[in-house]
Amino acid sequence: MQAGASARTHKVDAVKTHPEGSASTRKSPRARQGRPSDRARQSRQQLERRLAVSVGEEARSARMRAGLTQADVAERIGIAAEVYGRMERGKMMPSVPTLFRLCLALRLSADVGLGLVTAASVGAALWEEDSRDKDHLPEMRRLLRTLRRMSRGQLKLVNQVAAAILPQR
Repeated sequence: MQAGASARTHKVDAVKTHPEGSASTRKSPRARQGRPSDRARQSRQQLERRLAVSVGEEARSARMRAGLTQADVAERIGIAAEVYGRMERGKMMPSVPTLFRLCLALRLSADVGLGLVTAASVGAALWEEDSRDKDHLPEMRRLLRTLRRMSRGQLKLVNQVAAAILPQR
């Protein structure tokens, strides 16, 4: 700035507006009926967050099973490692083509990745020792309900059949 020159200031016009806009731009009650309600919008956002978390969790577990790094998977599906990291943390949803490439790269079922079925309900780790939540599976609950209705003799027979078909430990 030159000596003696004054600093220029710009005048900004401030316009007071009603929270819903000026009278000419306010929507009539009839026009507002077409907009989605706040509750519906929140429900949709909550569903999208749950979906993003589900995809991220399943992608992470599939990546770990395959012994890959985030950078490996990102390179295979053609996205930046930082983007893949955000996706795996459930902070963003992949596009449909990216989700397709992710499922192919990780050999992940789209149903499992989207949370439509859990890996346990399609048979993975159903009877494995490290399956912590096997008591909560629908198949296990159904079996327990059936067993509770059986007589003592029927239970003995089921136990013998189970012992015969399960591998010895």
